[in-house]
Order: sequence, then C-alpha cells, then structure tokens
Amino acid sequence: MRKVLRVLIGLVVAVIGWSALVRLLDIQPFMLPGPERVALAFQKQGGFLLYHAAITAYETLLGFVAGVIAGATLAVLMWLSPLARRAMLPTILVTQALPVFAIAPILVLWLGFGLSSKIVMAVLVIFFAVTSTFFDGLRRADEGLIDLARLYRVSRLKELVYFRIPAGLPALASGIRIAAVFAPIGAIVGEWVGAKGGLAFIMLQSNARMQTDVMFAALLLLALMVLILRFSVDRLTRRLVPWQVED
Repeated sequence: MRKVLRVLIGLVVAVIGWSALVRLLDIQPFMLPGPERVALAFQKQGGFLLYHAAITAYETLLGFVAGVIAGATLAVLMWLSPLARRAMLPTILVTQALPVFAIAPILVLWLGFGLSSKIVMAVLVIFFAVTSTFFDGLRRADEGLIDLARLYRVSRLKELVYFRIPAGLPALASGIRIAAVFAPIGAIVGEWVGAKGGLAFIMLQSNARMQTDVMFAALLLLALMVLILRFSVDRLTRRLVPWQVED
C-alpha cells in the first residue's frame, strides 16, 4: 500500500505540474493539451480507448508470457549443452543488436497485421533479458553444494533441478521484472508499423488528425498498463523467491 500511495502522490504532482506548465507558458492545445482536455477525451471516447487498450494489453501479456518461457528455456538449454550455447549465443546477440524498428516491418510482412507479429515482436524485445539473467543465475550456484552433488555422482539433470534452478530463481525474477517493462514496447512497435487496432494505432490516427488530446489519453493508458503489469509481476516474483531478502 505504501508503494501504491507513493505512485499516486507522484501522479498527482505530475498532473499539477503539467497543468501549471500549460497555463504559465500558454501552450496551444494541439502542441500540449492540458490534463482537463485529456480527461474530456477520456469522457467522450472512453469505450473506444479502452477497447484498443485491451488489444494492446492482450498482445503484451501473450508476448510477455511467451518471452519469459522462451528465455528461460533457452537459458536451460545453453547450460545443459555447450554446443547449443555456442550455436545459439551469436543468433541471440544479433537479434538484440538489430533495431526493433528494422525488424518490425519484416515481421508484419511475414505474419500479417494481426496478433502474431505483435506477440513475436514483444518476445524478441524481452527474451534476451530473461535468458541472460537466468543463465548467469544457473552458472553461479553455490560451488560447495555443486561439489557435494558431484561427489555423490548426482546426474547433470538432477543437478539442474535440485541445485541450479533454485539458485538461479532470484536472477530469473530480476529478468522477469525487466521484461515486464519492455514487453509493451514490442507490442507498441509492432502496432506502429502496421496494425488494425491497439493504442499505437490510435496514436497514429490521432496524430494524423491533430487530435493531440486523444493521443495523450492513449499514452496515459499505456503508462497505466506498464505500471499495473510491473506491480503484478513484482508481486508474483516475490512469491517465486520468498527467501530473497529485499530492502
């Protein structure tokens, strides 16, 4: 509750500062609408905005879940097989080095304007964070426990299940928290390149029609979506690693 209160206080301060900036500098609404204009846009087009926000949220959640599963699976495969690690690591690095705006048009061309291209885009944006953090966690298990397991000739699979994965869960939790912030970016970039709906679709249409208040309303919905996803994931990962001490 303290975290929620701090966020709410921060939002109130930001809105007050935003309103004061618009009034003091006499900024035109088509450049920067005031909070009251954005609230009016919500009132007039709330159902329309929420419908498209639901599309983006659905794409984000599917991409997030798929990205976490793909990232964790790749990390385990890379630890189990040095050959797989040598084969996969260059490909993973290349996918992260390429700008997302360069990949998105290709995915839209291959997968169309539907959900598939947005989900794959979200997966590409987040899976590296999950893979790298979890793989580091798997490698940094307690060496004393690993030596003891090998002394008793524990199989490599049992070593992974009983020693490596529990040791790597805190690192995996960190990767999942990072993924929660970046997952919406993948969905939004995919929508920006080509989509039939979603918040980025609204932003593009509103920008073309100079409806800046609607565009800001969509941006605020996106920010709220990111905060809710991050808060939910934070609660989930605390249950995943209840033994981890946090400040």
